Amino acid sequence: MKGKGRTLLVAALVAVVGMAFRVSWNALRDIAGAIGADQAAATLYPFVVDGLMALALVATLVLDGDDRRFALRVLGAYTAASLVLNYVHGLVPDLHGGSVDWGRLADWDPANWALVLLATSLPVGSIYFGSDLVAKVLHHRPHTTPDAEKTTQSGVERSTSDLREPAPAPVAPDPAPLPIPGTPVEVDEPTETAPPAPTASVPPVRAVAAESTPGPRRATGRVPESARPKRPTRTPDQLLSEARSATRTWSDSDLTAEAVRKAVHTSASKARELRDTLKTERTEGRAAEQRHQMEAPEVEAAFARLATATPADRAALEVAA
Repeated sequence: MKGKGRTLLVAALVAVVGMAFRVSWNALRDIAGAIGADQAAATLYPFVVDGLMALALVATLVLDGDDRRFALRVLGAYTAASLVLNYVHGLVPDLHGGSVDWGRLADWDPANWALVLLATSLPVGSIYFGSDLVAKVLHHRPHTTPDAEKTTQSGVERSTSDLREPAPAPVAPDPAPLPIPGTPVEVDEPTETAPPAPTASVPPVRAVAAESTPGPRRATGRVPESARPKRPTRTPDQLLSEARSATRTWSDSDLTAEAVRKAVHTSASKARELRDTLKTERTEGRAAEQRHQMEAPEVEAAFARLATATPADRAALEVAA
């Protein structure tokens, strides 16, 4: 149906519903006055009943599943209630002029109690069911059907199949080998060749993309001890030699256990032992150098006396030594 026809249909529906509401409004207003409502409340009473019917109808068109069935039940219940009250209004003529007693809608007491209960409970039900329907409509999310997903998928496949197949890449001929310098080059004499035989056209072969192979998978978790590379174990002499080479130019203040540990990459306990050993060697070396400096003049004087001594003095020195 085109837009103009749809607009006319909706306009006709609104007109019919409006006229039906006007007919029902008179009956529901008199019923409300009979159960104790004042003039303003009686005027609004038809909007409470028939207005909820219109709200339930809109919710039925929007919702789906269990929510749609709930809206249909509310619409059916309020339609039946409005029908009963309009029927009672037609059966009791005193309701038209307002001369009926308050709370008296039927002569038989059980029927009167049921009608009064029905008429007074409709406003409360409108508050509850109307709020629930509005909340369901506001929180409604339309669900996509499997048919729509299949249609979208088929459209994608169809558009993919319509693509042109890629043409195969041209194959470059192998270059002729170059002659070696110093060797004679043979020149072929031109010969008559037969015309090439016609060949059937071969359809292009569709290139198939090679399946990508995943790369090596990384090891996860803790590596076992047997798979770990073993570090070479150094002897104490090797550690001391490396420490001597690394700390040769260091000052005494720089010679600490932490610095030695970082230089030779060893444990803290071994670094402390190396530090103590190096400091001891430095102290002993300084003491030996000081003794050598103190004894050097005496030795030089002794050698000088020995050089100028007579043979008899030399023999006496040798005997004393």
